[in-house]
Amino acid sequence: MRRGARLDLVLTNKEGLEGDVKVKGSLGCSDHEMSEFKILRAARRARSKLTTLDFGRADFGLFRDLLGRIPWDKALEGRGAQDSWLIFKGHLLQAQERCIPTKRKSGKNTKRPPWMNKELLGKVKRINEAYRGWKQGQVAWEEYRETVRVAREQVRKAKALIEISLARDVKDNKKSFYRYVSDKRRTRENVGPLQNEMGDLVTQDMEKAEVFNDFFQRGCGGPIPGIV
Repeated sequence: MRRGARLDLVLTNKEGLEGDVKVKGSLGCSDHEMSEFKILRAARRARSKLTTLDFGRADFGLFRDLLGRIPWDKALEGRGAQDSWLIFKGHLLQAQERCIPTKRKSGKNTKRPPWMNKELLGKVKRINEAYRGWKQGQVAWEEYRETVRVAREQVRKAKALIEISLARDVKDNKKSFYRYVSDKRRTRENVGPLQNEMGDLVTQDMEKAEVFNDFFQRGCGGPIPGIV
């Protein structure tokens, strides 16, 4: 407003979206004054729209029953390999849609370890809160250190319990045991492609063995027994 005349408007499509409107000084040599305002809107947390099958809530009994009702001999009679596959795939996807629900995928790197339960997750969050409080001077160092010590002790106990449980039930639940062991391993079992003397990449096991054999022969001055 200038001398009762309205010069500028702040337009929004929602009531209460803007606030704290202030008129600032002039911009440079212009006689127009700047307007400053705040957009009153809470930040929206981005959520993943990717979905994946939730096999933990799947009804496999109904799944087998639906596929068992289909007369496969009649459905696939006189069909070629491609047509038979498309027919089978169609029935399979229909049964999957009815029996296996979906869930929102949170991300590739957000898979929780098997020992991480709701209580421990709360402990980890409290560690982060205590750390932020200590950095801001709101939490004493001793309090933060004690929070970390208690949480780490509970994590160690949870890891030990899950490992004991997996080892005890390995005969009845081999899949979970070997999946846990595989996740703990950090070494690579295979050797990647190698480059021979000609500069070509070799990928077959026998060719890789020959590359290693040639390399060690040059280093040792002669053929090595037992290496082909």
